[in-house]
Amino acid sequence: MGETHLDRNADAKAQGAQAPSAPDPKQDPKPDPQARRHAPATARNRDPIAAVLRDLLPQSGTVLELASGTGEHAAYFASRFPGLVWQPSDPDPDLRRSIEAYRLGAACANLRAPLDIDVTAPEWPLTGMDAAPAVMVCINMIHIAPWAAAEGLFAGAGRHLGASAGGSAGANAGAGGLFLYGPFTRDGVHTAPSNAAFDRSLRAQDPAWGVRDLGAVSAMAMGAGLAPPEVFEMPANNLALWFAKTSEIDATDAEGRGDAA
Repeated sequence: MGETHLDRNADAKAQGAQAPSAPDPKQDPKPDPQARRHAPATARNRDPIAAVLRDLLPQSGTVLELASGTGEHAAYFASRFPGLVWQPSDPDPDLRRSIEAYRLGAACANLRAPLDIDVTAPEWPLTGMDAAPAVMVCINMIHIAPWAAAEGLFAGAGRHLGASAGGSAGANAGAGGLFLYGPFTRDGVHTAPSNAAFDRSLRAQDPAWGVRDLGAVSAMAMGAGLAPPEVFEMPANNLALWFAKTSEIDATDAEGRGDAA
């Protein structure tokens, strides 16, 4: 079944990595282990997600994770990809405290303190990052948020992927991309009865929530300057989507290349 919970994250030495950054004490008091939250689905989906990311992520650079939720994914992926700087974020201060508690427990030199980023904001506070994100990762967010969150996510990806830190993407910014994970419909049709039931439960809690359609999401991505998605079938009737920040991908077959993964 699509992740049937409301937590966004439910479901060698670092090469070139910097020392861990410190949290902002004015925003987030130093957390203790009791601040950690747990999303049961993380343990189920983190390895399948990591298997897809392994073939998509660059060898080095910065990954910006949006809506990091509990921080369990961030700690795990930072340990799995030590050559990358992993930058988590979340607009919820309680979740940032959870992320920071997992960061301190993980002791990964490449895992940064969480940023306060609301994807719907017209500007994201990225000036404190070491470098512009080569990749953005967003797991289990756009269906548990208003459609404006998806719009803001893609707009931000268009602005910041391949940009100077905190700036706008340059004309020759061609590397990296945006990775999404979660349940989706295809041509308005659910991929499984369990996903249809999950969609009804989401909309009953908030009419602005709901499982999003792959076509609508893809059209929005292309409007933001991203390529059509590579689509990866995942466990529990979920999909992983990779939207490359490049003009060189052949749009005629991009969607189908990952279907067998």
